[in-house]
Amino acid sequence: MRVSDLFIYPLKSARGIALPAADIDAYGLPGDRRAMITDAQGHFITQRELPDLARIEVRPEASAFRLLMQGKTDISVPPPQPENRMDVTVWKSAVSAAVADPESNRQLSEWLGREVRLVFFDGQARRTANAEWAGEATPVTFTDGYQILVTTTGSLKALNADLAAHSEGSVGMERFRPNIVIDTDEAWPEDRWAAIEIAGIRFDLVKPCSRCIMTTQDQLTGSREGPNPMPAMGRVRMSADRRVPGPLFGWNATPRGSGRITIGDTVNIVEERPEGWALKRRAAA
Repeated sequence: MRVSDLFIYPLKSARGIALPAADIDAYGLPGDRRAMITDAQGHFITQRELPDLARIEVRPEASAFRLLMQGKTDISVPPPQPENRMDVTVWKSAVSAAVADPESNRQLSEWLGREVRLVFFDGQARRTANAEWAGEATPVTFTDGYQILVTTTGSLKALNADLAAHSEGSVGMERFRPNIVIDTDEAWPEDRWAAIEIAGIRFDLVKPCSRCIMTTQDQLTGSREGPNPMPAMGRVRMSADRRVPGPLFGWNATPRGSGRITIGDTVNIVEERPEGWALKRRAAA
């Protein structure tokens, strides 16, 4: 097995950036989910409620954070001032975040048709993953909950096979917004991986990822008119464990070291969970 793709998402819920290689630190992939859009009260906003976020492209630059959207004038966001802060929420987490300059927020609000704030996870921000799953004091940024999302090509192939069997089209891996994609022949082997090793770095697969309406959206346009993977996930990947309800695709992972990984790196299984993950039985046709 080898790493086939690497991605970061500098602005939470906006378009991803494919990488040939990536450093790994305690937060995961540097630059991943370091910016986020909130409402005026600081509550995070994603494609779940604002599909147009899929249309925003991010180009991190040395002296700015450039945002692009088709038909709009680019927004060049200068580095935020550390003293300009607000408390924001990501699910149940409260974070002190740096706020972008007023002009950038004004332009972004015009783009999205509502009042928003662009905030940054800077050196003063603090947040940790759920200790029950990831262990004590494991830091995260503005991700939904954990440092890294791992998916496999074999699992996507199996999901698309079910979609095809029901004449429901097919979807790409971008629908699931992974950080590390692993090329596998087998479907769903990640359910049995307790830990893997890439380039000498251990990654603990701590919790399966339950999926939501974002997987139904085209990741270039935000449209929900195309193929929808939710019915297939409901047929073949519905969790039977109440701790993580709903349809599952991919696993949340926590790095236990630092270094650099590259597309093509070998992936080794270093610890397994033979029981896998409990799934609801598929009803007979």
